[in-house]
Amino acid sequence: MDYRAFTNDSLTMMYEGIRAALASDNAQKAAGDKPRFRVRETRDWREHAANLETEMLNRGMYFEIIDWSEDQGQLPL
Repeated sequence: MDYRAFTNDSLTMMYEGIRAALASDNAQKAAGDKPRFRVRETRDWREHAANLETEMLNRGMYFEIIDWSEDQGQLPL
């Protein structure tokens, strides 16, 4: 996909769509259901997010990085 062809708003919308699909999967998993979008289980989702992040960084855009660490332990503060 040629990410350079998209507007800043388009990149943001696609990135936020990934975040929303991940949040939906997390909620479904917490409820004991199967994840609908399988974001964590499907490598292409992370690759798409990484490509979007690269393009947004190249453009100097500000955005909040997606937290993929749900399955990792948290360090105490």
